[in-house]
Amino acid sequence: MNKKEVESFKEWYEFVKDENANEIPVFNREVRILFSQCSENGKMNLCELLKLTSDSAVEDYAMRGMTWRVLAEKGYAILTSRQSYHFYRLPETDEKILLTTWEETPEPLQLIRRYKISTDKGEILISGHSAWLVVNPSTRRIVRPSDFTLRQPVPKYTVDFDGIPTGKIAVPEKLTVLNQRPICFTDTDSNGHTNNSRYGAFVLDCLPVEYQKKNFTDFRINYSKEAVKGQMLQMFASFDDESKKITIVGKNGETTCFEAELYYV
Repeated sequence: MNKKEVESFKEWYEFVKDENANEIPVFNREVRILFSQCSENGKMNLCELLKLTSDSAVEDYAMRGMTWRVLAEKGYAILTSRQSYHFYRLPETDEKILLTTWEETPEPLQLIRRYKISTDKGEILISGHSAWLVVNPSTRRIVRPSDFTLRQPVPKYTVDFDGIPTGKIAVPEKLTVLNQRPICFTDTDSNGHTNNSRYGAFVLDCLPVEYQKKNFTDFRINYSKEAVKGQMLQMFASFDDESKKITIVGKNGETTCFEAELYYV
């Protein structure tokens, strides 16, 4: 076997000036898309995208001294509330990508984080927008961003988002029952509930095959109630072929755990 130079993947920060002339860190991360992260079409699947983006947000905070353990010791847990992604195209197996993420001006009750995924040649693949709740891990009471003082300065910085806003998802009255699935041990994370990335699998796995194969352009999800191990999620959907939109709802009994939308061409 011939000796071959091992390809390296870097992580680094760049800085931008916000409205108050403060330097805001922009976290960059090079990644190669692995075979196991892709569906049968050779493109990155939805749950792996959600995992990559949320893990990169966690890594950004960790690089700045705010690991999940440090946050817990200080009485904080940060939970994904809403996400929206616009797909120019999905990354493919073995493709090298650059993920860029940064915080933007927070809302009164939520932190705001943005994502951009591009190829190593500069082609933009995905734009993302997410909202996060800071809560007390014991009481689950919401902590206002203004009271979350571990990272300074608080950014006053916003970049236009080319996807669908992370607003409330309107659920149609008539929904079709699809399937149900249990929340299992490997679905949960150290916060004790289903990791946000797993809902990407829940959404796609419940769809009929003909909809799983659509070319999706946008994905939105609202996390409503934490699903925990041992619960059973029943999946419902509405298929609007005229608007080319699928609405998916996951419920534990009468309690809605999440609502999602997929748009396709």
